Amino acid sequence: MFEWIALVLLGMAAAMFGSIVGLGGGIIIVPALMYLGPSLIGAPIDHGTAVGTSLTMLIVTALASTLSYAKRKIVDYRSAWLLFTTSGPAAMLGAAMTGLLKGAAFNLSFGIFMLLISALLIVRNYLKPVAREWPVQRTMVDAAGEQHTYGYAIWPMLVIGFCVGIISGLFGIGGGSLFVPLMVLLFRFPPHAATATSMFVIFLSSILGSATHVWLGEINWWILLALIPGAWVGGKLGAYIAGRMSGNGLLWLLRVTLLVLACQLVYEGIRQL
Repeated sequence: MFEWIALVLLGMAAAMFGSIVGLGGGIIIVPALMYLGPSLIGAPIDHGTAVGTSLTMLIVTALASTLSYAKRKIVDYRSAWLLFTTSGPAAMLGAAMTGLLKGAAFNLSFGIFMLLISALLIVRNYLKPVAREWPVQRTMVDAAGEQHTYGYAIWPMLVIGFCVGIISGLFGIGGGSLFVPLMVLLFRFPPHAATATSMFVIFLSSILGSATHVWLGEINWWILLALIPGAWVGGKLGAYIAGRMSGNGLLWLLRVTLLVLACQLVYEGIRQL
């Protein structure tokens, strides 16, 4: 019973943090399952199973967040479907590649990626959006009646979708950690619209990526069943918090948590070489 409660709380915390910043929560779930496996189920959890289970859980997290954001009319579905055109197939490709990274290679690559994400989360508030008029212009009017104008070019969006999809399927994360800052800095998406749109893309891509992990047998269904209730509540709670506060304190907690986990993964990877 204690293990079940711990997994529910883990799913809730990861989904809440992930929903606030558009991460999806997988960047917390994967290392947590790898390190806490013996305590939670009495046996180690290999990285492929951790990634597959996390990516499947993200379907629930992203759906809960998307539904909450949709009520506020801040999901840009047209842009999301464009990103999904390449991120969906790429997520399947990345998922198929997970098994190629064994032990030390996975820990090192995932740890370095998390270090980069930690740095990006720290500096992104100090970076200014690119001052460029893109060929495709979009206008959004949210539930409060506020109008937002931004734009993009189709090919850069497709390339971004592909790159993020590969990383999403490979590491079992949503990809919002890359989608959101790129959408805000390159295309001047409003931050809340970037987060909401990112979560919808994560929802779609996670379905395809997790299907590949199901086919490869890289999902622990009992752990997934325990994570889902917390993920659903956490996804909605994160979207609620994101709409009513800056979340700066939570962001700093997330940054420090990612930094600690990243250092631990890099250390484990080096030790296993």
